[in-house]
Amino acid sequence: MNLHDFWFLLIAFLWTGYFFLEGFDFGIGVLTKLLARGRTERRVLINTIGPVWDGNEVWLITAAGATFAAFPDWYAALFSGFYLPLLAILVCLILRGVAFEYRHKRSEDRWQRNWEHAIFWCSLLPAFLWGAIFANLVHGVPIGRDGNYAGGPSDLITPYALLGGAVTLVLFTFHGAVFAALKTSGDIRTRARRYATGLGLATVVVAVPFLVWTQSDSGNARSLVAVVIAVLALAVALVMNRRGREGWAFGLSGVAIAAAVAMLFLALFPDVMPSSLDPKWSLTAANAASSPYTLKIMTWVGAIMMPLIMAYQAWTYWVFRKRIGTRHIPAAH
Repeated sequence: MNLHDFWFLLIAFLWTGYFFLEGFDFGIGVLTKLLARGRTERRVLINTIGPVWDGNEVWLITAAGATFAAFPDWYAALFSGFYLPLLAILVCLILRGVAFEYRHKRSEDRWQRNWEHAIFWCSLLPAFLWGAIFANLVHGVPIGRDGNYAGGPSDLITPYALLGGAVTLVLFTFHGAVFAALKTSGDIRTRARRYATGLGLATVVVAVPFLVWTQSDSGNARSLVAVVIAVLALAVALVMNRRGREGWAFGLSGVAIAAAVAMLFLALFPDVMPSSLDPKWSLTAANAASSPYTLKIMTWVGAIMMPLIMAYQAWTYWVFRKRIGTRHIPAAH
């Protein structure tokens, strides 16, 4: 395997990890307005991700940094062409992080309510935009002969991209509801399971057409396998949720996300950014990659650092594995 192919696979793995972990983060943020009844229950939901949300975003930073170093032409075209949606995501992630930290600093109702609005909207918008961005990435965007983005913001607003955004929004919210059922106790746990059932069915309604559309437009035999795994995992996750097997349901909803992301990257390869103007102008894993020497150095660094990062994050989840409920929330908060 060539090093540029290896780094394409590694970047796909990083994005998969990010969407698996940050997916339930976004879902919890959306559910603070849908599932929670009152401020105490919103605090319970926020506390389920309180120890881990910032660590989950390390996967995004690593994926973006790896893209910059391994595929600079891809990074340049992506971050120039998708400047506005990526800027919106960045602003949301900043505001969301501030909201987590500052919401409880003052007891005034208006102060806390405003930060709760920020958590909701700054979770909902990125959950939608990531799906729209990756849908555009697979479907193809205007890439010129020079390898630069040659379109405008309106070129990113298509029915396919909007459907992709709807898929990630509903799928992440379903993932968050299953996580809430896994991490909470009492009445909120029961309602989380009930919400997960409805959200899972809604996910099937929007995800199946999107996956079929992607497979028929850009897919291959390998991506078809990923489609089948994603659909089966989602279906079994719904069954496990109905049976109260929250651990299995959460794991399988994560498998559905991972398979869906894998399907997109399998449909994309060997391109990294297909051109809708002329296929010959598409950026590929070969022509957008850094020099072999750069990729070799990166491989050694990644081989040392990645296992350490993953081990530390796994330890964090183990430490904060217990359920929480409204009885754990002080009355003043």
